[in-house]
This record gives sequence, C-alpha cells and structure tokens, in this order.
Amino acid sequence: MSRKVSILGSTGSIGTQSLEVCEKHGFQVVGLAAHSSTGLLEQQARKFSPEYVCIYNEEKYADMKSRLADTSAKVLCGMEGLCQIAALEENDIVLNSVVGMVGLLPTLTAIDAGKDLALANKETLVAGGELVMAAAARKGVRIYPVDSEHSAIFQCLQGNKREQLSRVILTASGGPFFGKTYEELKSVTKEQALHHPNWDMGNKITIDSATLMNKGLEFIEAKWLFDLTPDQIEIVVHRQSVIHSAVEFKDYSIIAQLGVPDMKIPIQYALLYPDRVECPTRRLSLTDYGTLTFAKPDLETFKCLSTAIKAIGKGGDYPCLVNSANEEAVRAFLNDEIQFIQIGEIVSSVMDNFPKTEITCYDDVMKADKAAREFVRNAVENC
Repeated sequence: MSRKVSILGSTGSIGTQSLEVCEKHGFQVVGLAAHSSTGLLEQQARKFSPEYVCIYNEEKYADMKSRLADTSAKVLCGMEGLCQIAALEENDIVLNSVVGMVGLLPTLTAIDAGKDLALANKETLVAGGELVMAAAARKGVRIYPVDSEHSAIFQCLQGNKREQLSRVILTASGGPFFGKTYEELKSVTKEQALHHPNWDMGNKITIDSATLMNKGLEFIEAKWLFDLTPDQIEIVVHRQSVIHSAVEFKDYSIIAQLGVPDMKIPIQYALLYPDRVECPTRRLSLTDYGTLTFAKPDLETFKCLSTAIKAIGKGGDYPCLVNSANEEAVRAFLNDEIQFIQIGEIVSSVMDNFPKTEITCYDDVMKADKAAREFVRNAVENC
C-alpha cells in the first residue's frame, strides 16, 4: 500500500485531510504545494519531509526558503513550481486540491507526465473538461474523483457495466439557505453564508455551497467524468448529506453510496483505489439520523445553479466563462464589495454578454477566463 504522493493545495481543507490519510497509511509525501500559508506549509514540510515544497505566492518565496533552509527540501514557487511538482517522476499519484482556475495547468502537466490524478479541483473539469479528458485518454491516465458526490458515483459504478447506466443523481445539502426566498436572500450576511450545516470547507467553496454554484460546478464535472449528457444528471437536495450520490441503471435499480459527511472517505478511496481499509473517521449510524429527506432544488432563486446547468447545455466556453465570473463575484462578496444575492445576478448575466466560442486549447480557456473576470470587475464597480 506504500505510495508516493504529491499534494497541491496541502494547507487547505482537502489538503490537510489528505495528509491525515497519508499519515495513517504510511504514504510517502514527495511534494507539497500551497498558495500562501507559509507557517502551515513549513509545519507540513517538517512533518512529512517532502523532497519538493512550492509556495504559489511568489512574494512569499524568500520567507518559505528561509523557513526551510535547515532542511533538504527544494523550495519552488509560482505556477512553474506547481507544475514541476505535478510532473515529478517519483509521483505515483498527484492529488490536486487547489482552489480555482490555477489548478488547470498543473492538472494538464501531471497528465502529460503520465501521472494518475486524485482530483478535487473543480475548475479543472468545469473550464477545461474536454481538454483534460482527451489528454487523460491519450496518456492512459486515471482520474479518481475526490468530491464526495463524484466519488459516490464512481463507487456505485464499480462492478457494473457502464453502458447500462441510465442516469446519475447528484445530492446537494442545500447549503445554509435552503428554503429561503429571493427576497430573504437580499439580507444575507457574509458570516451567515460562511456557516455550512454539514461540511467544513474553505471560504470560496463554502460560499459556492450557499449559492448552490458548488452543485452547478459538480453537474458540469459529472458530465465530463462519466461521459454523460446533461439530461442524464438529476440534482436532489438531501439535507443530511448521508447519501452522497446515486446511480440509476436501465432496469431502474438505484445504487447509492452512504457515509458520514467526512471528506477523508472519498480522499482515501481515491488514493488507495481499489483497496478499502479502515478510514480515520467515524462510522455511519442510520438510526442516529432516523429520517432522510429529499427535495427539488429551487432553480429560480439560486441563479448560480441554473446558470451552470444552462452553460454546459450550450457548451463551448460558456462553462469556463460562468466559472471564472463566479470566482470573481465570490471574491467581491468576501471583500464586502457586493451583496450575496448579486453573486448569482452577475454570474447569470455573463451568459447574455458573450458569444459562444469553442475551446480547442489551453490558451482558449485562459482567454475566456480573462474576459469573464474583466466583465465581473466592471460589473462590481458599477454596483
């Protein structure tokens, strides 16, 4: 079970939990990368002794290098450093849990180097899904989903014939504002939006869960990961986050994956596949929950979700435009520049202001990304 792993985004929620899994199972961590948390990255580097450490924020490079001067770690920085770690010859698998579009190029770099991926960076498939899946097919690289929902679908498909799949059911917690009306969402505060009922996540992902954009991004990811059409994906609000997703087959049998809401379960499955061993989490007791509930999502109130679904239906660069617009809008909300309800309004407006352009290469993705961000920054200034 000894594996050599590099973790991109090691100081985030997924990254720190991934290191717990690595420690429990004796994996060798050969590379660590973080955005700017030099203190925590130093602690991780001293504990796991990776050969390479990368701090993405180049302004923190000198500090990071100084902190690890008494170790043998080679300190890297920026996108070049991220990609260098992603392509390390020693890697058996690369876990990509960075947040945002920054994760796309390291993903493509790891694939080009022939390295299997445990993928937790949503934007990789949302913005560049066609490029990524085509590259993985060419290189014979396996992509193991880390998101709990996609991991659940992946697990439900094991031992079954892919061609017999009818549809998938993506479950959503509904976030902290389930049942709220559009008018009620106008008074939402940042503190309220950052309080998720079930999951412990970073700020950006937590806001995406509150707007339901997170589920929209997962909808797009599912299309690429499992080669689905949009009408083969159904979203169901399941407040307890016990059923992580399900698969319906052509005989209308539905197989679901259940567990406590703890990301270490899908992380471990991605890193150890196909083995199942004891996980550093607690067992699920259905009797403790007693009742599991299900509801349809409110697509009119939560515009981010409906916009993401619309974007993948139209194809081309629309998923990238919507994703990048959302990143900028969430940043503006977290900086107190716009209200919560304006995130969805701004993101949905992107669809009406750009013509469809096909994505044929990485530069096409970056061009769409830049255009969407500029559009949102201008919109925020005029709010």
